[in-house]
Amino acid sequence: MAEGSKNNKIVVGMSGGVDSAVAAYLLKKQGYETIGVFMRNWEESDDDGVCTADEDYNYVRKVCEQIGISYYTVNFTREYWDRVFEYFLKELRAGRTPNPDVMCNKEIKFKAFLEFAMKLDASFLATGHYARIAEKDGKKLLLRGEDDNKDQTYFLYNLGQKELEKTMFPIGEIKKSEVRRIAKEAGLASAQRKDSTGICFIGERDFNKFIAKYLPSEGGDIINIKTGEKAGSHNGLMFYTLGQRKGLGIGGNSKMSEPWFVAGKDIENNILYAVQGDDDVLYSTGCEVSGLSFVAGSAPSDEFKCTVRLRHRQKDRGCTVKVEGDAAQVIFDDRQRAVTPGQSAVFYDGEVCLGGGIVEKAWSANDTV
Repeated sequence: MAEGSKNNKIVVGMSGGVDSAVAAYLLKKQGYETIGVFMRNWEESDDDGVCTADEDYNYVRKVCEQIGISYYTVNFTREYWDRVFEYFLKELRAGRTPNPDVMCNKEIKFKAFLEFAMKLDASFLATGHYARIAEKDGKKLLLRGEDDNKDQTYFLYNLGQKELEKTMFPIGEIKKSEVRRIAKEAGLASAQRKDSTGICFIGERDFNKFIAKYLPSEGGDIINIKTGEKAGSHNGLMFYTLGQRKGLGIGGNSKMSEPWFVAGKDIENNILYAVQGDDDVLYSTGCEVSGLSFVAGSAPSDEFKCTVRLRHRQKDRGCTVKVEGDAAQVIFDDRQRAVTPGQSAVFYDGEVCLGGGIVEKAWSANDTV
């Protein structure tokens, strides 16, 4: 490709981690005019007073200088607050369990940032996601990453044809171990940097302590959902999710050998319901999903068989999806544990990510579909 031509210009979203660093490195080696751009989405310091965004940017700067590419910073803190963080807080207030990483990809990385990349006259936006893009019958397909253990299509199901036409995933075809090897051989500054974990704006900090700064917490009763008796006290409904075991602090009976799990929430009365043991109340036969988004632009049909993931690292589960406008009924082949409102239900056909939506309600084994 001719140096400097539009078809040769790629903007790479760089986080300071090894994945985006190797994505930029590979594109540069392939002869693209590569531009590294760091998104500043969150500027608050961590518990030690360190602004992690500054630390991340320093890694981006070092890697770009090593590779020999230009680099910039773009500030999306306002957009992130309005489109992602406010959504996150609203969902928590409603007693749900949101996934801000899904919303960040939808509203920031592949909307605000993609628009920014196009204004730089780039042909493509590239990221360090573990996913692949293919084409069939004139349609773009979103495929699982080659490294199944790192596959990130669960977080990308909102991408449609418009976004995929302008997107590249340079490391989607290789495994994480290979990414580390490439970075080490190239001497990239972030080669040995630890992968980030947890929610992006919380990072390694204590979740409850962080959220308490933004949402007032009100303690209340934990009620045994089977007997109606008080089993303990909670610190605030927003700190708990369905199926959760740790942090309940319930004890003091003869069945101590069986752990307690969160079984439900009553927002109006500030009650957290719990159950002891792996009880049927924790399981669902299906769920209602809203806000459907399909990669192809529409569902395969009004009713179709596929597999579904209800959490990022969960194994695929067989199901039947009955589409009703922008909502759907998802009927599981086998009942599923702790299906949680607010989380994403993402549909797959083999290695192809079809799309997904947000869980609104789960059905118990006694509900009729």
